This record gives sequence, structure tokens and C-alpha cells, in this order.
Amino acid sequence: MVNKATKMKSITANRSQPSGSFTKAVAAVVWKDLRAEFRSRELFSAMLVFSLLIILIFNFALELDVKTRQSVTAGVLWATFAFAGTLGLNRSMAIEKDSGCLDGLLLAPVDRSAIYFGKVISNLAFMLIVEIIVLPIYSVLYNVNLFQPGLLLVILLGSIGYVAVGTLLAAMSVQTRTRDILLPILLFPVVIPVLLAAVKASSGFLIGADVADILPPINLLIAYDIIFIAVAFMVFDNVVEE
Repeated sequence: MVNKATKMKSITANRSQPSGSFTKAVAAVVWKDLRAEFRSRELFSAMLVFSLLIILIFNFALELDVKTRQSVTAGVLWATFAFAGTLGLNRSMAIEKDSGCLDGLLLAPVDRSAIYFGKVISNLAFMLIVEIIVLPIYSVLYNVNLFQPGLLLVILLGSIGYVAVGTLLAAMSVQTRTRDILLPILLFPVVIPVLLAAVKASSGFLIGADVADILPPINLLIAYDIIFIAVAFMVFDNVVEE
């Protein structure tokens, strides 16, 4: 009986250990990225400057027509987030590759999906920080109230889907010489459903549309996030193996 109980304890310990080590590995990757970025500010600065440049260009281009500026708010916002997010994803993986840190992560005795989730969380954090800064500036320039709970939820769901797919494709394209060109070519066709659904849902909240009209694109965003995170979880090991 003692031996049986001892075996059951060891089996339970072995089952619980992978879960704890997986969480620790994810947290370690996130902490590494955040700490390195807060020291250099290379990635965050590039994303923020690029985002501000885009909204300023649109502001001057649409300055003469206030109604047009308000009607294109959702499109301008997501164009800004998409281009800045692509820049951040590309630079995030390129820095890892050029410094040799990516090879070290792949050699670490952890599940490689932990590396994926760690990169997703850190990339999402950078993107959300940029969005938090862009939203009030955009509100002032375009005289539009963007601080609506529904709109903020759409931005969060869209950002999760964009980063989840972008991190996977960035890990795939970083191994090539033309990574700066290849990532947008691979990414934008795949994230078209996210961008279209996010723009439609954002426009619905901004114009005060009925909930029945806004729910379908929100449901599409949720389904997209779940499906592609699951797909990336399954194929990330094979992607970085090449």
C-alpha cells in the first residue's frame, strides 16, 4: 500500500510539473522581451513613431471634411494598428535572430509552444501600449470619442488575432533573407478576416448601430482568435524546426 501511494504521488507530481514549467517558461520569455525592450526602446519607439506618422498623414489629408474624418475613423485606426503591428512583429523576431537569442530559446529544454505564447504575450503588450497612446491622440485630432467599452473590446480581440497569426508567420519568415518583405506578403492575406471584422465592429460602435448588427463581426473575431491560436500551438514546433 505504501509503495502504491508513493507511486501515485510521483505520478501526480510528474503530471503537475510540466504545467508549472510551461507557465514559468512562458513568463521567462515575456519577462526577457519586456526587460530588453524597456532598456533599448528600439521596438516600441519605431512602432509609436510609425503610428503617429500615419494618423497625422490621414489627419492632414482629411482635414477639410469633418464628416469624412469621422466616417473613416475605424479604417484609419486599423490601418495604423496593422502597419505598426507588422513592423513590431518583424523587428521582434529579427532582433532575436540577429542576436542569436532565438537559437538559444530553441535549444532550451522547454516546450516550444511556450516560446510561441511568450512571444505572443510580449508582442501583444507592445501593441496594446502603442494603442493606448494612439487612441487619446487620435481622439483629440479627429474629435471622436474612442473610449467606448465595446470599441475597446473590439480593439483587444482584433489585436489578439493579429498578433497570434503574426508571431507564427514572423517565426517562419525570419529564417529567410527577405524577411522584411516576406512577412507582410504572408500576413495580410491571412488577417483579412480580422481586419474586416474589426473595422465593421468598430464602425458599428462609433455610429451607434444595433447590437444585432455588431455581434456577427465580434463572433468572427472570437472564433478567429481561438482557431488560429490552436493552429499555431500545433504547428509552431514544425515551423521553427526548419
